[in-house]
Amino acid sequence: MTPLAAKPDLDVMKQVNRQFVTGVTVVTAMDGETPRGLAVNAFSSISLDPATVMVCVQRTSTTHDCLFQADHLAINILSTDQLDVVGTFASKADDKFRDVEWESGPFGSPLIARSSARMEVEIRERLQASTHTVFICRVVHAVVTEHPPMVYSAGKFFDGGALAPLG
Repeated sequence: MTPLAAKPDLDVMKQVNRQFVTGVTVVTAMDGETPRGLAVNAFSSISLDPATVMVCVQRTSTTHDCLFQADHLAINILSTDQLDVVGTFASKADDKFRDVEWESGPFGSPLIARSSARMEVEIRERLQASTHTVFICRVVHAVVTEHPPMVYSAGKFFDGGALAPLG
């Protein structure tokens, strides 16, 4: 008989997660004629061929329902000169796009200017995982720029282009 695993302490889990360096993304979609979006660090590539990615969004987010109903969304990988953008999209502001330069992607999703990379994806699956929805998506459009990426670790943002290589 296998003993039941103890539930990890929430504070310990926060400390564990702070040890993992992540990229910084803003996930966007259109809600009718209105662009919506939020900052997301739970993003990952699943496969290169076919190009498939995933993002996880908390179901209580005000942007969740818009994303859940969308066919396409955009994943904007933020650059080092976008602290203003991450601050806006991490907030509860009503109009997060008011002071943000963006354009529509080929499938209508908002692509944010100055991003390190931008992709538009077609949502293929929506999986419920506890408090979040995991969106499994096929990449249908992607662009990389010369802007170095922003990374996040231990509650702070860093220049992903200035990381020191090991070895």
